[in-house]
Formats: sequence, structure tokens, C-alpha cells
Amino acid sequence: MKQRVGWKPISNGKITQQELEAHLWKSADILRGSIDSSEYKQYIFGLLFLKRMNDVFVEHAKELEKEHGDRELAWNDHDFHQFFVPKAARWYADDSFTEEDKQEITPISALTSNIGEGLDKAMAELEDANTNLEGVLKNIVFNDKEKLKDETLSVLIQHYSRLELSNSSLGDPDILGRAYEYLIKQFADDSGKKGGEFYTPQRVVELIVRLLKPIEGMKINDPTVGSGGFLINTIYYLREQREKEGKDPRTPPINVTLTGQDKNINTWGICKMNMLLHGLPDSDIRKGDTLRNPQFVENGELMKFDRVMANPPFSLKNWGYEEAKADQEGGYGRFRFGIPPKSYGDLAFLQHMYATLKNNGILGVVMPHGVLFRGSAEGKIRKGLLEEDAIEAVIGLPQNLFYGTGIPGCILVINKKKAESRRNRVIFIHAAEEFEAGKAQNFLRDEDIKKIVDTYDSFERVEKDGGIERYARVVDMDEIKENDYVLNITRYVDTSEPEEEIDLKEAVKEWRTAMKERDEATKIVEKYLEELGINDP
Repeated sequence: MKQRVGWKPISNGKITQQELEAHLWKSADILRGSIDSSEYKQYIFGLLFLKRMNDVFVEHAKELEKEHGDRELAWNDHDFHQFFVPKAARWYADDSFTEEDKQEITPISALTSNIGEGLDKAMAELEDANTNLEGVLKNIVFNDKEKLKDETLSVLIQHYSRLELSNSSLGDPDILGRAYEYLIKQFADDSGKKGGEFYTPQRVVELIVRLLKPIEGMKINDPTVGSGGFLINTIYYLREQREKEGKDPRTPPINVTLTGQDKNINTWGICKMNMLLHGLPDSDIRKGDTLRNPQFVENGELMKFDRVMANPPFSLKNWGYEEAKADQEGGYGRFRFGIPPKSYGDLAFLQHMYATLKNNGILGVVMPHGVLFRGSAEGKIRKGLLEEDAIEAVIGLPQNLFYGTGIPGCILVINKKKAESRRNRVIFIHAAEEFEAGKAQNFLRDEDIKKIVDTYDSFERVEKDGGIERYARVVDMDEIKENDYVLNITRYVDTSEPEEEIDLKEAVKEWRTAMKERDEATKIVEKYLEELGINDP
């Protein structure tokens, strides 16, 4: 690979995870002060993706040329590349450049003026050459000199030029995907409240995937997909299951259909790039408002999925109430339990998810605790779900786990086909007190996740044992009905601190000892007073 003098690669061998993450995060330092931290991610992810596509393309083209002895085929035939990088989007002027090309095309690494314009052109050329990138790269606008001066972009390009992102340089095929996830978390940390719009804490994602236990061959959906954490963690989970069975975790590729939708165009683009950098080009990520305009529709009906998992925005106000009210079932029969309140979109998302489940499907969703007890329209919806015996678990989470809010959330597990032993029952798990405290956020530990999952899996044993003290209990539907279908966890699980048992004999003994010590102290004080001549006669 050609490099400018003085541009040294960050590693002489295979790059390590730590080296890659540190180098990528350094990109934010280059941009810091030029633009708001909430905007870093689109530029950094865009350049990372562009550099990765270039390095893989060049690596593969060289292999093709060596194998076939045909330079034209190797460097210019789209059909031989999963992603084709046209010359106008190349990072370097490689061996396929003719003298005419060198006069007309300035590769990215050689841009010195109007760099933003050059990067925008490269992004557009790469997108136009690959149909599965449609809409992903053109939305990233570098040509804004008030935000991104040529000097800043030049330093950023030099910084990325030190990264060799070919497959042979990375070694572990997951290293880039994990680095991308690392960046997403760092950007969420930096963005504060806005971080919750595109990122769900990794441990919460892992918890829900382990609760739902997807298996190969299933269709998975996240209707508020964000950066794609639930979908990617599904792949990690399925690889882990293969390993437990003594199988190759990668060969053949995991057989699962991953789908998602997000209305934020930038977040959608980040998710698309995330899927591609994780080696998941077949994932189906669509853009649009899930409640107003669901994209996964065929033959006039919502597509059905085996597993649905999501972390929708808490209590979204502008969720589409007027549109849903105009059509009492909200389109596609989604709101048959009722239209949620105008200021709380939580149960609109939940009902959408429920409507997209197969008859034996399961969903796991993060919700604010308000959905467990709020009345009126939400109470009616909750009652409908319970009477249909759909709610299987209510799990209370610690406070301050999520970006943008310190309030504790909960997880609802909804199962359209409960096991016979779980019918007309709900397991309540009070997991709010077991976590690791952090400076800005709290975290679920491995042991916390394991305890929650083990308790959920042991539904029948928990019921037989009468529950787990201060942690979990299985409740039948009659008791829930007596409580007007309210699902507050503390109504069913006694979370109060147990009163300390008092040993009466020991207490009397301690009292007598205290009285004796008091009498002795009194005598000493009286003696001192007498010696000073100030005691009463």
C-alpha cells in the first residue's frame, strides 16, 4: 500500500483490539472543538467505513490479479467484488490507475484543498456503485467549511491513512465490529442524553437476548433498531450456542434473518454500516417511522417474526396519536387493545411489536415503570394483554442504566404461546438492587444477568418454592385481577428489608449491663464533684 512519507502504520503486524480502538477514538480528539460532540459519529463512522471498503477492495483485487493474471478484471469488474470501490472513491492511486486517471482523479489521501467536497464525491461514488449502500453515505456531508476546515479534514485523513483495515491486517474478523461498537458506546457517553437515541447499554441488550433465546433459522426484528445492538448480539449469542454444542461458530454462516427499522436517517446509516462491518450484509435495515409507517409489510399485512426485541424511547409524546385515533386499530390491526394516551407512546410500540409476532413468537422490550400501573387507556391495554395471557415476565431493572434518564426501567417478556406450566401466571423479578455502580451510569454485572436469566428459566421451580425472598415470585392471574391488573413489582414481591429478630434474653442482659455501667459512671462523677466542693449537700 502506498503511503506518504512520514505516515507510519500504527502497527507493524496485525493490529490489536486496543490499538484499533485507541486510534479510532483519537479521531474524536481531532474533531473536538470544531463541531458538537453529538455530530462526531457520522464523520468518523463514514471515514472508517470508506477506509475499510478501500482496504478490502485493494486486498481482494490483488488476489484476483494474482489468481487470474487479468488486471482489468481484478480492478474494474464489479461482479468480482462484494463491494466495488470506483476510482473516484479510492484512498490511494493504486496500480490500476492510468496516467489519464492520475490527471483527472485525486485520491482521498492526496486531497489538499476543497477536501470536504472531495470526500462527499467519494462517498457518493461509492454509494452509487453499490445498491445495498443506497442512502447510507450521501447523507454524511463533509463539505461544510464552517464546521470542517480543510486543515482539520487533512489531519483526519492522515490519521486514517495510518490504519490498515484489510482482512489480513485485522486477523480476527470481529475486531473491526467490536471497535465500531466501542466507538458507538463512547459517542453515547459523550452525547449524554442524546446517546439514548441510538444506543442501548450492551449488558441490557445481552440480558434480553439471553431471555429470548433465539435459535438458528428464526426471523428477528427490532422496530427501533438504533445502531443495531440487539441484532448483532443475537449473532454473538448464536455463535456461543454453537460452541457449547462443539460446533464451528462461524462455518457455515449463522442462519438467521435480521431486520430492523429506525426513523432517524443518520442512525439508520450508522446501523447499516455497523451490520456491514460485522460481516452481516444480508441484514435488512429500513428507514422510516415504525408507528406511522411500518416498513416490514407484505401483501397488505405486517410481516411476522419469531423474536422481537427493542428499547423504544421512553414515553414518547409525538408518537402518532392522531393518526392512530383516525384508524382505531392504528393500521394493520395493531391497536386492538386500545389507543395509548397522546403523551405516552410506550404501549403503542409494545402493541406494534405484539402484532408482528408469530403465533409462537416471543418479544422482550424495555419500558418505563409507568406502563405497569398507569390507568385509563393504558390500564385497558394492560388488561387486554393479561386477559390474553401474553405477559410472561416483569423484570425490574436498577436505576441509571440508560442514557438520557436516571429513572429505572423494566423489561416485559411477552409470549404468544406460553408453556402449559406457565399459563395464567406471571413471574415478577425484582432485580433493581443488584448492579455495579459507576460514575455516570450503573451497570449490570455477569452475575446479575445470570441470576435474572436463571430465575426466569426456573419459572416452575420458583413457583414451587413459593418464590425467592425479596427477589422473585410467580403470581397467578386471579391475584393480578384482584389488583385491577396493576403490575407493580412491589405489589407482588416483598422488597422491604426484613426486621431484625430480637433475642429478648440477650436484650435484657444488655440493658442490665448498660444500667450497671451508668450507675458506676454516676458514682465517679459524684466523687469528682465532692472533691471540687460543688456537690449538693
